Amino acid sequence: MRRLNIGYFIKEGFLSIFSHGLMSFAAVCMIVACLIIMGSFSLLAVNVDGMLSQLEEENEFLAYIDETCTSDDVAQLMAQVRAMDNVASVSFITKQEAKAAYLEGHEGEGLYANMPDEVLRDRLSIHVVDLERFTETVEAVCALPGVANHRAENKVAEGFVTVRNAVTALATVLVAILAAVSLFIIANTIRLATFSRREEIAIMKMCGATDSFVRWPFIVEGLILGLMGALVAFFLQWGVYAAVGKAVTESGASALFTLIDFSLIWKGVLQVFLLSGAAIGAVGSGFAIRRFLQV
Repeated sequence: MRRLNIGYFIKEGFLSIFSHGLMSFAAVCMIVACLIIMGSFSLLAVNVDGMLSQLEEENEFLAYIDETCTSDDVAQLMAQVRAMDNVASVSFITKQEAKAAYLEGHEGEGLYANMPDEVLRDRLSIHVVDLERFTETVEAVCALPGVANHRAENKVAEGFVTVRNAVTALATVLVAILAAVSLFIIANTIRLATFSRREEIAIMKMCGATDSFVRWPFIVEGLILGLMGALVAFFLQWGVYAAVGKAVTESGASALFTLIDFSLIWKGVLQVFLLSGAAIGAVGSGFAIRRFLQV
């Protein structure tokens, strides 16, 4: 593609946007609306996944060691647990350490202070890597010789995994649907704008213009509209995200749900918005111009 043609395509794309201002404005508004909806669900999925990652770092279960195990048996048991691919770390907790940790939550209660060490057992504190394999890991550890029992608070973990999977699936489906709807709307919006130029296109075709020469100004027009819509949607999304984060903080819900700081993810969000907007605009324009090339 020659440099002269590129300049011509860009010039014609901009001229077409301003000569069909109302249609261009409608196309940008639709791109903005679709990107904000898609972005909101995608950011929700990102935040849920981030919360799950934090939970994975903190999540643990306790494996109680059989009282007949010797120190060598415990060392061998710890080596076997460490060798499991879903185990992040293993630490040994003695009876005395377990009692001291328990008494931290019962200060001033003499009954617990006089509790003998033998009431408790030595145990292993095991952190997992993937919460989706939490139950599988617990069962594998319990099957090892020397493990007498376990305590695993996996209901919250399983709940987060379910929520994460549901939100991710919902976001994926909605993004796909909205992308298809956006393409349809942009294609029809540009088709309406192109309808008034059908005679001009026919004349260019009869004068020997190739399909690509006629098509590219419209694709450039859609590309520019998509990028404009993406930029507007990005800043609106930033504002909405900040407002939601402020509302979460003021309501006290931040103890349960903490949003990822937008300053940490804005570059990725901007890139996704620009790529999505450009793709929707360019592909939509390509679909719109096809029927008018059949002269």
